[in-house]
Amino acid sequence: MKRLLECDIDNSESLRRTFPSINEVYLLEQKNKVIRWFAWFGLLFVAVMFLPWTQNIRANGKVTTLRPENRPQELNAFIPGKIEKWYVKEGDLVERGDTLLRMSEVKTDYLDPNLINQVQKQVIAKRQSADAYLNKADAALDQLKALREGQRLKLNSIDNKITQQQLKIASDSADLSAATNAQIAYERQFSAAQKMLEEGAISMVDFEKRRISVREGAAKVTSLQNKLNQSRQELLNLKINRNETIQEYNEKIAKTEGERFASISSATSTESDIAKLENQLSNYAVRRDFLYIVAPQSGQITSAKKAGIGENVKEGEMLVQIVPEVMEKAVELFIKPMDLPLISLGQEIRFIFDGFPAIVFNGWPNSSYGTFGGKVAAIESNTGANGLFKILVVPDQEEGQWPDMLKIGGGARGIALLKDVPIYYELWRNINGFPPEYYQFEADDKKTKK
Repeated sequence: MKRLLECDIDNSESLRRTFPSINEVYLLEQKNKVIRWFAWFGLLFVAVMFLPWTQNIRANGKVTTLRPENRPQELNAFIPGKIEKWYVKEGDLVERGDTLLRMSEVKTDYLDPNLINQVQKQVIAKRQSADAYLNKADAALDQLKALREGQRLKLNSIDNKITQQQLKIASDSADLSAATNAQIAYERQFSAAQKMLEEGAISMVDFEKRRISVREGAAKVTSLQNKLNQSRQELLNLKINRNETIQEYNEKIAKTEGERFASISSATSTESDIAKLENQLSNYAVRRDFLYIVAPQSGQITSAKKAGIGENVKEGEMLVQIVPEVMEKAVELFIKPMDLPLISLGQEIRFIFDGFPAIVFNGWPNSSYGTFGGKVAAIESNTGANGLFKILVVPDQEEGQWPDMLKIGGGARGIALLKDVPIYYELWRNINGFPPEYYQFEADDKKTKK
């Protein structure tokens, strides 16, 4: 065996001299450098483990605006109608108030081209009717004044007659009293004359005269009594006439007041009809303006959902979309619930925008290229449909504005920067599934001041 090995060695040396390429292919006798390389790589790995690493949270989002009125807006049809004419096309830039398209009515209640004029005529007629009712009410008020004045005069006249009649009754009563007293005297004289006639002191002629006087006195008393009764009856008639006059005028006044109130009620009802017609007229005018779709703000026309002429649209249906000229861009990021406590207002966020090349070194944001800075401006307190929390990030004023070529809706990937830790700690944290350490801004600011 030893001889065979020696022969092989002699043969191999002769072969190496004969074929020099064998020295380059077979390296059995050369020193191995792999161990040295592994040692260097091990030292480098240990050194890298002690390098600083910035903890971060990655989230995807899109470009939007901070203010809701600057976001893409849908223009909807306020009323159902039919498209008559387009004044713009997709991609056109429009100013606020520019007419985008014109529609026509499709409902039979609004097809009359003179609808507004007809309603205006109705309003004028109702207004004249209301004025007539008010004039009638004024006339009734004047009539009431005249009736009350006539009633006052009539009652004064009757009261005067009653006073006169009362005086007449007093006079008749006095006459009756005098006649009664005279009749008593006549009767006493007749009784005395009758005794004197029996004694023959007077003649029959004187006695008859005394009898005639008694009878005349009785007749006069009866006449005055009847006259007094008649005067009292006339006084009673005057009082009854006074009450009848009051009742008559009260009925006339009540009737006139009823007519006046009826006129006022009719005028009020007519005013209500006028208000309804004016409201209807205003609605017609506003509805006519709804046939013209105008731009609520300056921007670019996109996403026309309806095309052609004569196509019907429903109420509230989207017609076109307008993208306003945005001056204040922002990015909305969607954060996982477990990462939300690590986000705070004013926190620094780095962005990579779609379409803008960037070289990112994860953990070394200062060495990255093509990233843009931002700060958290708002954090929503409720999750969205995807179960994530939304935050809004605005440009960092210290780094300048974001590119003007950014468009609303473009993709963005955010990197929220947290605390600086060694790489070995970050590897250990990820292996164990521990959360990142919260970055305290106030503490760092105090350290910076010190």
